[in-house]
Amino acid sequence: MRRFKVCFTLAVIGIFVLGLSSAALAKDKFEKEVDKESAAVKLVHEVQRGGYNVLSTAELKALLDSGKEVLVVDTMPYEASYKKSHVPGAKQFLFPIPDMNTWNPEGTDGKTEADFTALLGPDQNKTIIFYCGFVKCTRSHNGAVWAVRLGYKNVFRYPGGIYAWKGAGYPSESVK
Repeated sequence: MRRFKVCFTLAVIGIFVLGLSSAALAKDKFEKEVDKESAAVKLVHEVQRGGYNVLSTAELKALLDSGKEVLVVDTMPYEASYKKSHVPGAKQFLFPIPDMNTWNPEGTDGKTEADFTALLGPDQNKTIIFYCGFVKCTRSHNGAVWAVRLGYKNVFRYPGGIYAWKGAGYPSESVK
C-alpha cells in the first residue's frame, strides 16, 4: 500500500509539472514568434535599404551545384570563423556588424575599398553572394551594400549564413 501511495504521489506531481511546463511552452511559442517577426522585419528593412537581393540555403546550394560562376564571400573574422568552417569555395573579407556607412579599415581587418574591389573583380554583372554566421548577423549586409555602392548589379545576401548551411546538412570547408 505504501508503494502505491508513493507511485500515486509521484504521478500526480509529474502531471502537475507537465501541466506547468506545457503552459510555459505555450507562452514561449508566442514569445518566440515575436522574435522571429522582429528578425524578419529587420532583414526586410536591411534589404530594402541596401538594394540587394536575398536567397535561401536551398537556393544557394542549387546555384553552387549548377556550375554557374559565382563569387561567395564570407564576411566573418578569418581566425574565429572562416578558417574553421565556411561554404565551399567562399572567399573571406571581414565586415563589421554595425552599419558601415563610410569605409572603415578598422572594421575590415585593415583592408581598403580597393582591396574589396580587387576581390570582387571587374565584371560588375557577376553574381556575388555575401553571408555571415546567422540571420541576425549584419556583416553580410555591409558587404552587400558596399558591392551595390561600387556598381555591382547581381548582389545577394544569404542571411542564414554558415549556421543554416550546416543546419541543412551541407558540407563545409576549413583552412588547414
